[in-house]
Amino acid sequence: MGDVVAGLLTGLALIVAIGAQNAFVLRQGLRRSHVGLVVGVCALSDVVLIVAGVAGIGVVVDRAPWAVEVVRWLGVAFLTGYGAASLLRARRPQALDAAGGEVEARRGVVVRAVALTWLNPHVYLDTVLLLGSIAGTHGASGRWWFALGACAASLAWFAGLGYGARLLAPRLASPRAWQVLDVLVGLVMLAIAVRLALGA
Repeated sequence: MGDVVAGLLTGLALIVAIGAQNAFVLRQGLRRSHVGLVVGVCALSDVVLIVAGVAGIGVVVDRAPWAVEVVRWLGVAFLTGYGAASLLRARRPQALDAAGGEVEARRGVVVRAVALTWLNPHVYLDTVLLLGSIAGTHGASGRWWFALGACAASLAWFAGLGYGARLLAPRLASPRAWQVLDVLVGLVMLAIAVRLALGA
């Protein structure tokens, strides 16, 4: 159960940050336009990337155990930088303009959701490399429970953001809300970095 919770918290820390993909999901939720489609594309993409990352890291562990140490310290460096950046970003909070613009056709919505997910270089660092490497520290079976928690985090976040947009929009669109989220994300990231560095 601890592996699942660790995966859930890590997944949320990585995904809950202001960005183009989250803004797009929120926008579609506000408009009630193809919400299920957008949530499905984003969540399914995350699940595929998480599973690929966990499976790939498992192969690396079997064939080159020394690589785990390299990836672990790269993860520590990345998490520390990511956490620090989140805390610095909280000093200058941004408002999220989720509304505005015309409602797109179904095909355009799918294309944009796919592009915002798969053409974002950070998704490979966060979801494949980082989550995969952290999952590897949970052991052969624990890493899949960790992956389950991370997948649940993605499903819960995108569904909540898309379908709860009407209720959450006024708060999520305010600079203060994203400031609080950035602080929480930054602290969680730094805590995970310390845990990785200590080999815990």
